[in-house]
Amino acid sequence: MAVRCSCTALFPLFFCFMICQLCYGTVTDIQCLKKLKASVDPDNKLEWTFNNNTEGSICGFNGVECWHPNENRVLSLHLGSFGLKGEFPDGLENCSSMTSLDLSSNSLSGPIPADISRRLPFVTNLDLSFNSFSGEIPEALANCSYLNIVNLQHNKLTGTIPVQLAALSRLAQFNVADNQLSGQIPSSLSKFPASDFANQDLCGRPLSNDCTANSSSRTGIIVGSAVGGAVITLIIAAVILFIVLRKMPKKKKLKDVEENKWAKTIKGAKGAKVSLFEKSVSKMNLNDLMKATDDFTKDNIIGTGRSGTMYRATLPDGSFLAIKRLQDTQHSEDQFTSEMSTLGSVRQRNLVPLLGYCIVKNERLLVYKYMPKGSLYDNLHQQNSDKKALEWPLRLKIAIGSARGLAWLHHSCNPRILHRNISSKCILLDDDYEPKISDFGLARLMNPIDTHLSTFVNGEFGDLGYVAPEYTRTLVATPKGDVYSFGVVLLELVTREEPTHVSNAPENFKGSLVDWITYLSNNSILQDAVDKSLIGKDNDAELLQCMKVACSCVLSSPKERPTMFEVYQLLRAVGEKYHFSAADDELTMLPQNANPEDELIVAN
Repeated sequence: MAVRCSCTALFPLFFCFMICQLCYGTVTDIQCLKKLKASVDPDNKLEWTFNNNTEGSICGFNGVECWHPNENRVLSLHLGSFGLKGEFPDGLENCSSMTSLDLSSNSLSGPIPADISRRLPFVTNLDLSFNSFSGEIPEALANCSYLNIVNLQHNKLTGTIPVQLAALSRLAQFNVADNQLSGQIPSSLSKFPASDFANQDLCGRPLSNDCTANSSSRTGIIVGSAVGGAVITLIIAAVILFIVLRKMPKKKKLKDVEENKWAKTIKGAKGAKVSLFEKSVSKMNLNDLMKATDDFTKDNIIGTGRSGTMYRATLPDGSFLAIKRLQDTQHSEDQFTSEMSTLGSVRQRNLVPLLGYCIVKNERLLVYKYMPKGSLYDNLHQQNSDKKALEWPLRLKIAIGSARGLAWLHHSCNPRILHRNISSKCILLDDDYEPKISDFGLARLMNPIDTHLSTFVNGEFGDLGYVAPEYTRTLVATPKGDVYSFGVVLLELVTREEPTHVSNAPENFKGSLVDWITYLSNNSILQDAVDKSLIGKDNDAELLQCMKVACSCVLSSPKERPTMFEVYQLLRAVGEKYHFSAADDELTMLPQNANPEDELIVAN
């Protein structure tokens, strides 16, 4: 039976009020910019004038990006290198739906406000680098829970890095280099490069200087001065050994508290079994999962996001599984089990199969097949000397397979499912680079408030570059929203550019990948966007055909976008000579007039 779902009917009243404030409370944004200019722009470097207060008037200001060009609602401020002076700007709390703030390379000074989370509640990108901010990093920064990027490089900050920043689970970049910070780096931040912590008095991972070792060395000097000779060597050795043995359990305990305290609370839980959908998978229980993931340690994390954290599990026979710890869900155990039964029955060659699940206390663990080649995002954007750029036939194979999987969810799956968070990060690759879509159906298990807020403000795939423009106005998930997101993935495959940052664009360009492609298309120079490593290899016609399919997917009007079935058929035609599609493809028999949009499950 077809299921209709109105997402607004699911929201608590207070959430609806908050979203309305975010979407329509634009009357204060002009006041926000006026206060900012008055506080940090005495020389009129910004050249902002407020003579015109009509909708969209501020969207043409230098450094201002709006949610919509005809609406006075600030999305982000890019104010780097504008010669701004003074302390942290006033009035930013009035830009109530702003998600990005860049004040880098100015002459700003004074402290970072202690109430920064009140001023910037939904910020995802905060760049205060190359200024003269002083004082300590405020602990309240940890309350800006949607932060993806924090750059405080080259300031005059002092004190320690607050351990509270461990709460920033979405943090992907963190740079405090070239300040006057001291003390130990919180272990939750040790995943970032050592160059991001280049301060004379910082210590601990990822830096090579160990805090305990430094302390021991100073102790050794004092003892050596008093005792002297050969006795010094013996005493130093004894002291160091004693300190190391004494500190190890404390350090391990602190690490456990910060990284996987939740795992310790469920270890040894009685009667916790893993319900499996695949007979080929050996029976297992919670203890088997704990052993396979080394109690879910940080070293086994292979991905984090809005829906949860993914861990690599190594089985006794040397094979691997992927275990996802699902983010907090409000569903009852019966509801959760019912959803798992539905998702466990979904089988298609381009979907990551759900092999089983485990319910223990308040935790929900999902068992998936392990994808050894990682995500498409990693293969496109995180390359090194050992990993060459993907060749075009392989990228086209990934595009066709991913389109097949998503079209199957939209058109053939029973019940039919919207994904809602399609991105290159949720397209995983097996040993043969066959694409597998992950996280389908999980949006139905998320808290509605977190699902919607994190989708348009932040989230796993929290780059705004993937979210269809109509979603910020309607907050209603549709099939054409998935098509838009998939179109961005196609653009990534052809250009090898990230959705929100285009490295090949002019330096003054501040838009998204879709904005850039739209500009090139309007000027008939679409070929300039193609990844340079793909040019001149007899694939130019296919590249432009694929680009045109992508452009049709990211049209601003949902009605003008093709369905996923049509996208798949178009891509099949582009790659026909490669024979990527199976002869008995399950989508080829779908009636041409099939319209799945009235039957899709809206996943929220």
